[in-house]
Amino acid sequence: MSASDDATAILPGLSPIRGRAIEARFDGALMSSNGGLLVLREVEQRLGIAKRLAACIHDPRAPERILHGLDEIIRFRMLMIAAGYEDGNDADSLRTDPLFKLAMDRLPEHGDLCSQSTVSRAENLPDRHALLRMGRAMVDHYCQSFRQVPRRIVLDIDDTFDAVHGGQQLRLFNAYYDEYGLQPIVVFDGEGRMITALLRPACRPTGRQIVFWLRRLIAALRDNWPRVEVLLRGDSHYCTPEVLRFCRAERLDYVLGVAPTTTLRRHVALLEASTVVRAARAGGEKLRRFKEFHDGAASWDRVERIIARVEAGPQGVDTRFIVTSLDGVRGRTIYQEIYCARGQAENHIKAWKTHLAADRTSCCRATANQMRLFLHIGAYWLMWSLRAAMPRRSIWRVAQFDTLRLRLIKLAARVEVLKRKVQLHLPRSTPNQPIFAYALTRLSRMVI
Repeated sequence: MSASDDATAILPGLSPIRGRAIEARFDGALMSSNGGLLVLREVEQRLGIAKRLAACIHDPRAPERILHGLDEIIRFRMLMIAAGYEDGNDADSLRTDPLFKLAMDRLPEHGDLCSQSTVSRAENLPDRHALLRMGRAMVDHYCQSFRQVPRRIVLDIDDTFDAVHGGQQLRLFNAYYDEYGLQPIVVFDGEGRMITALLRPACRPTGRQIVFWLRRLIAALRDNWPRVEVLLRGDSHYCTPEVLRFCRAERLDYVLGVAPTTTLRRHVALLEASTVVRAARAGGEKLRRFKEFHDGAASWDRVERIIARVEAGPQGVDTRFIVTSLDGVRGRTIYQEIYCARGQAENHIKAWKTHLAADRTSCCRATANQMRLFLHIGAYWLMWSLRAAMPRRSIWRVAQFDTLRLRLIKLAARVEVLKRKVQLHLPRSTPNQPIFAYALTRLSRMVI
């Protein structure tokens, strides 16, 4: 037994198998549990998000004393998040990981990667102006991710609650969730690409606040695509007089939820009653019917086209209203095929928030937490682009991010550094081995 084996303790508690003792030690040299990380490295190299974000930040450090550039720190942090290490403290243990070193263009014997303290300083570095530039850079990245300028894009706008457990700036008590927290606004397009996120207190935004932010977003999009048609989708939080006026002024189409009112319900009272009767005759099965009319709230500038969906079943009557600027399309089609499709945005938020832990906004300063949102957007793009490189009609194309991570990233790997090459030895029993070659071949065509 070698000296290195003597220094490594045997894991206790493993029972024998067929009369043979089991000895397990943490003594594997140049091994990692992140064998698929180099696939994400290829994605990031083509996306270039780390360099794009780093260019927005002024680095006050003396150039001759810099060991880790801002782009390297951001890239390391995004790879950590994508690989399931959302806590910045994990940098202290991952800075010596051979696969993370290779992903950061370093050989295993070269210097260690940046530590947690370096990551924390980078997260606290951007000021408000740098964050505005970073938000614009993410919009530019979104636009440049298309091979051709689209004729029309769909923007799904929503917000998500983020509980906090400290004295974070902008925190606010939310009675619905019965917790203190933040409530970022997020925007995805209809295909699931994440465009941006805005940190804000845990309360419902006013119409003026929404318009102030939308004006920046639409201006950035049209600086890239002056003639693109935009359809805005959202729930009733975003159906305010200010938003409706803004959409008309900026030539935006919209399909927005409307909170039910006494005036709106009067339009569908007879329809609700007849639907209940028909559902009862149908043996208690759910029955869905639609009605269109023009009306508006007292605060609106004018009446709008409103579509009502009435659904009756064993559990009672459920009525929903939406307002839209679309013409020439049946109300049933607008509701079922266009408005209901925004429910997919909830899955995108889940992927960003749950699988990539975007709710880890635990910094004291709001600017640092906004910076973290951008880092998690970058990690989202890494995983989304990897999934987009998968075969169209395969289970991989619809897999959740945590499934992709478990199957493709979290692989045991042994690194062997030779004179002219670096060899990675992956488990022979790895399932779905052809998908790795397929994804790597497709990446150059799927992302920029």
